[in-house]
Amino acid sequence: MIDLYELHPNTRRILDCLVTAGSVLICLLLLPTRLPGMELLSVNPNWLLIWVVAWSVKRTMFQGALAGLTLGFIQDGMTSPSPTHALGLAIVGLLTARIQKQRYIKEDFISIALIVFGMAVLAETVTAIQFSLGTVGAEAEGGQRTLSEIWIYHQQIALSSAILSSLWAPVLYYPLSRWWEQIQISEQAQT
Repeated sequence: MIDLYELHPNTRRILDCLVTAGSVLICLLLLPTRLPGMELLSVNPNWLLIWVVAWSVKRTMFQGALAGLTLGFIQDGMTSPSPTHALGLAIVGLLTARIQKQRYIKEDFISIALIVFGMAVLAETVTAIQFSLGTVGAEAEGGQRTLSEIWIYHQQIALSSAILSSLWAPVLYYPLSRWWEQIQISEQAQT
């Protein structure tokens, strides 16, 4: 085990950046992966959303929104830029930081799971709204999806994503939260 207190501050910052970037990379690799037992109605957990919630819980609204925006653009690069994932994840980061979890919600797995559940529904709703806005213009050109189809499908996707993401949230949140907490304690001990 690495003793963070004995590391040089620059080494500790580099290690923190590597762990944070590595956790994002793992989430990016898990996103398209279809593992047995991790699907519900052909929907996987939203790993990037879970990461944004874990990051934003103890950060400022700007940091949460910036993390959501960044990971959303990366996800857009992996999938399709239309509709964008950046908008939904930025809103998730902003609102999660706004909750100020330390003040209102006791820190435990259940509260994180509830936050992830609500934010997954919100992110999927933002995506459905973007689809709807695109469909309104496309219907005049012979678009394939109707608004009712989008919103019926949205209900299935939002609920499946929220259930799976909230169930898997503690698996990602707990180690990251502990890591960031240890980094913060070791930085405060040296000042």
